[in-house]
Amino acid sequence: MKLHFNPRILTGLTAAMLLAAFTVSTQASDSKPIAGAIAPAWSLKDVDGKTVSSADFKGKVVLLDFWATWCPPCRKEIPDFVELQKTYGEKGLVVVGVSLDEEGASVLKPFMKQFGINYPVVLGDAKTAQAFGGVASIPTTFIISRSGRIVGQHVGLASKAEFEKAIKPLLAEKLANR
Repeated sequence: MKLHFNPRILTGLTAAMLLAAFTVSTQASDSKPIAGAIAPAWSLKDVDGKTVSSADFKGKVVLLDFWATWCPPCRKEIPDFVELQKTYGEKGLVVVGVSLDEEGASVLKPFMKQFGINYPVVLGDAKTAQAFGGVASIPTTFIISRSGRIVGQHVGLASKAEFEKAIKPLLAEKLANR
């Protein structure tokens, strides 16, 4: 039996699918956290199975970086994050890597050792990425103030100088109830 397709029906179905895709993508972009909003709370496991949560970094300036080991721009940022953590860690900065690697700790542990990562790395999940607006590409880094507010977001490769420009004023601020 030979099937015949009506071109008008195919055109209509194609248009409906495109409209549906557009609607989904606009809904996702509408859910992005806005600058000044309180950062979503999260709780994830690190490479050793220990639970790490956003509450652990209360009163700190946080660079929360969504990344993966297979992502070339992500890999390029790591030495800068290591240096930022080394330079500003005692002043109240913490870099937190949220790995979106599907293989988990088995890939991350040797990678962290190879790259000398000196900051916490947690195993990310879809729920956490969605809470931050559905992270659409990596690296995506959120800059979070001492008071827990999102003050910036960078999608794609950024330089150490760009991050320093964003974090230095935040590190200079003191919390009222410290």
